Amino acid sequence: MPFIAWLAIGLLVASYAVQAIFHKQPKQRIATLDDFDVPQVEEGTPQAVVFGDVWLEGWQVLWYGNYRTTKISAKGGKK
Repeated sequence: MPFIAWLAIGLLVASYAVQAIFHKQPKQRIATLDDFDVPQVEEGTPQAVVFGDVWLEGWQVLWYGNYRTTKISAKGGKK
């Protein structure tokens, strides 16, 4: 192999090593219901019924998912 190929492989390995050394995983924080920005309507606001694809100026969300928190646990794969 020519010298340039060995130099390229060496630089590739060196850049991977530097990246692996200096990479830090940011600490994840638990999401709460306050983190979701869901628009809510006031009671008594008329509801629009739309058929097809349209763009509404004042859209509203009447219901969104059942969000709950559950601790994630790992068993380690042992039987």
